[in-house]
Amino acid sequence: MTALAALRNTSTTTDLLAPRRRPVARPLLYGALVLCALLTTLPFFWVLSGSLRSLDEIRSDPGAWLPHHVTFDNFLRLFRTEGFGQFMVNSVVVAAIVVAGNIVAASAAGYALAKLDFAGKRLAFGAVMAAMMVPFTAVFVTQFVITVDLGLADTLTGIALPGVAMPLSVFIMRQYAMSIPDELLEAARIDGAGEFRIFFRIFLPLSGPAVATITIMSFLASWNNFIWPLIVAQSMDSYTLPVGLAATSQAADNVKDYGLLLAGAIVVMLPVLLLFLFLQRYFVQGISGTGMR
Repeated sequence: MTALAALRNTSTTTDLLAPRRRPVARPLLYGALVLCALLTTLPFFWVLSGSLRSLDEIRSDPGAWLPHHVTFDNFLRLFRTEGFGQFMVNSVVVAAIVVAGNIVAASAAGYALAKLDFAGKRLAFGAVMAAMMVPFTAVFVTQFVITVDLGLADTLTGIALPGVAMPLSVFIMRQYAMSIPDELLEAARIDGAGEFRIFFRIFLPLSGPAVATITIMSFLASWNNFIWPLIVAQSMDSYTLPVGLAATSQAADNVKDYGLLLAGAIVVMLPVLLLFLFLQRYFVQGISGTGMR
């Protein structure tokens, strides 16, 4: 009884000494989050506002946040622009190749690096980590020379090829695979399942959040890519949306048609926003799952 009373006294003393949570902390936190959200979305709202303004209004008052006269003429002229439909199709095809390549290559590589034992495993993972640290400008010339030697210049395949197996996608899949219990895979092996069956029937269904994460990231990297398609695509038939918009946004007297550019920016952003809205729950799970081990 004496020991129990002492324990209660200690708990009471600890509760008294523990710092009390101030009720003001939560409103301050919410206020800071709202402020950060506003600062993050301000450029988007400015682009949206600019896309609803005429070119003359943009030139006369470029810093205005709200249009004086709302007009959809920029979007109408954008969809009437020669080649816009081809640019859209090219971007969709390139993004589909990049996303599919990342899902297949990163899933297989991540599974092998996390769950299989083979010679040079640590060296292979070290190469993946090293590739993540190499900037694109360091390998740009080499990639272009290889693309030309393969005869893929001015083709959609040549534009998509460098992005079909991003090191970051491999890293995310490997880290997520580390969180899957080895006992589950061992039980499947005991039941006679081969590695391909384990990979397709067990690993991939459990890796939905990681797959959603690399889908969003690879789609974003491909959809918004400008420099590489600009160099590889040598004709308008191979232009993607960012390159095509930059090439066709010249107004009269060699002046940029900023209304057309801003409307194009909204059109380019919409698929990314919709994809993230549909997959955001899995995206958060995938990012959090990469840090479990």
